Amino acid sequence: MRPEVKIEKRLRRKKRIRKKVLGTQERPRLAIFRSKKQIYAQVIDDLTGHTLIACSSLTPEVKEKLKELKEKGEVKNKVEAAFIVGKFLAEKAKAKGIEKVVFDRGGYKYHGRVKALAEGARSGGLEF
Repeated sequence: MRPEVKIEKRLRRKKRIRKKVLGTQERPRLAIFRSKKQIYAQVIDDLTGHTLIACSSLTPEVKEKLKELKEKGEVKNKVEAAFIVGKFLAEKAKAKGIEKVVFDRGGYKYHGRVKALAEGARSGGLEF
């Protein structure tokens, strides 16, 4: 399948999901984007249009922790790194007083890195 077609299909799925998923002040939206090498997550209040929390595998604190864990041999791949990003995002959300979110997988299938990030956020204390 051509890459353009694959991206168009994902964007169509994303649009279909976004019709149903809305983030509010009480229950913001946890949106995910994954590239070939990195994973990004944001907690967004759609009513005001503000990003409350953002975290990725490139965030300095997360990057440092991933580097330490890779040296120890605890993190071997991108799926395990996504779990760490989810856990870190949940800690930041807890610090801001956010406990419940609506999960927006961004048109991606719920497996692999997307699932790992969601499970990391749940283990960090977020509810969805």
